[in-house]
Amino acid sequence: MTVFQLPSSTAKTTLTQWHNGDMARLDPTSLQLFIAVVEEGTIAAAAEREHIAAAAVSKRISELEAYLRTQLLTRTNKGIEPTTAGFALLALARRALHELDEVSIQMQEYASGVRGHVRVFANISAITQFLPGEIKSFLAEYPQIQVNLEEKISTAVTKGVAENAADIGIFVMQPHGQQLEVFPYHEDRLVLITPVDHALASRESVSFADTLDYDYVGLHTGSTINLQLQNAAGESGKRVRFSIQVTSYDALCLMVNSGLGIGVLPEGVAKTYVKTLGLRALSLTDPWARRELKICVRTFDALPIAAKLLVNHLKQQ
Repeated sequence: MTVFQLPSSTAKTTLTQWHNGDMARLDPTSLQLFIAVVEEGTIAAAAEREHIAAAAVSKRISELEAYLRTQLLTRTNKGIEPTTAGFALLALARRALHELDEVSIQMQEYASGVRGHVRVFANISAITQFLPGEIKSFLAEYPQIQVNLEEKISTAVTKGVAENAADIGIFVMQPHGQQLEVFPYHEDRLVLITPVDHALASRESVSFADTLDYDYVGLHTGSTINLQLQNAAGESGKRVRFSIQVTSYDALCLMVNSGLGIGVLPEGVAKTYVKTLGLRALSLTDPWARRELKICVRTFDALPIAAKLLVNHLKQQ
């Protein structure tokens, strides 16, 4: 058995090139050629398989041995066989090339939007009425995309998108002073809820002004609904009497059910609690009770592809 090596002059040239930086690190091409030589058993066969000159394959193998400072192949009467180090490199090289393939595949998935991470800020009305089903159908189509959803009041939604804290925002349309692109989303309608024994419970509809003699259960300070109620009350020369304020729709409904006051919330949310708690829901006749929910982004063209896919999905709903 003789050691596989290039002629001494070639080896010397190769070593000089390597020391001069021709092969400063391992590269996928050299590993692929090494694998081909081992699998085919000869340099000529490996060169034919990889569509490259045999001399170039030989040079690559020599550089690889010089870089690793160990003998990788031996020549026998049957062809070329790997040394112990060569067998070890064969396993490592196959694993490394497989991982590189995975890198390429996964990056292509990110580039196409199949993979990704999308940050969404949305107000409670969108979260409770529309987003659960819409995000579910989106993730069924794109299971490798992660959606991070946070509840925010509408003013915080637009501010967060403008400051790049979120990719996408969903808010109740109102002046916001931010430079954003805005798209249509859904409409919702606010209704009044009361206990079944309340003085207003027998009505089908009511104007907001006619409710201001009664105590209210309100949402937390800064919520869009509270601001709408306070603005509407101010226009009629009155104020909303909040007996208590809570941080969620379910808490509001429970407080209304216990007789602590009446409340206002979106019709889609009210339907659930009307059934489960036996509350009454009355239509509000005021124009402001019909609201537009919007999608906002900083710039649609600058969004990651995954975020663009989600925006388009939400718009289609």
